[in-house]
Amino acid sequence: MFTGIVQAVGTVQSIQPAAGDWRVWVRTGELDLSDVALGDSIAVSGPCLTVVALEEGGFAADVSVETWERTAFADLAVGARVNLEKALLPTTRLGGHLVSGHVDGLAVLGERRPEARSERFVLEVPGALTRYVAEKGSICLDGVSLTVNGVSGSRFDVNLVPHTLAHTTLGDRRPGDRLNMEVDIIARYLERLLRGGEAGPEGGGLDADSLARAGFPGLGEGG
Repeated sequence: MFTGIVQAVGTVQSIQPAAGDWRVWVRTGELDLSDVALGDSIAVSGPCLTVVALEEGGFAADVSVETWERTAFADLAVGARVNLEKALLPTTRLGGHLVSGHVDGLAVLGERRPEARSERFVLEVPGALTRYVAEKGSICLDGVSLTVNGVSGSRFDVNLVPHTLAHTTLGDRRPGDRLNMEVDIIARYLERLLRGGEAGPEGGGLDADSLARAGFPGLGEGG
């Protein structure tokens, strides 16, 4: 698990085809690797990758076909900058929101414009993911935890303060770029609970009546 608070910006050192998938070497810049071991997880611009090799100032991770096809890794080239975050510890300040490192889809940057010292990004979200995007809810873009300011159809907008623009790769983004997008994990599991006929062994979903039976007052019929 992660927080969506970027700890350093690294660069892609190499992308090596490996028997049908890829091995990616990342130079980690200011990211401290002294407490990182083989098998640990590092979020690389959103996707959670497993460290398979370590060297001073860098690490390697294998990228599966699934990850390559479902994320913006296919857009990366050697020298590209990437946002980095090590997996959180029990003592980590949860400054952003809970992020799993599992990308749900790709958002396309449609517009960016100045707004005082900040910038407003307007993004187009794939239709199947629009139901997870809520005003003032959380969203993760390229591994960065952000607050959704507004939603209109399949578009939503976020505000990026100067610190975020300067200390992540989002400041590099231009209209037409694809960004890795992870929706709020709570919204994803809540939808699963609300699906009737799929949620549990008895085939029942979560609804007002089931909440009332569980002891929540004022819910259910006539509540």
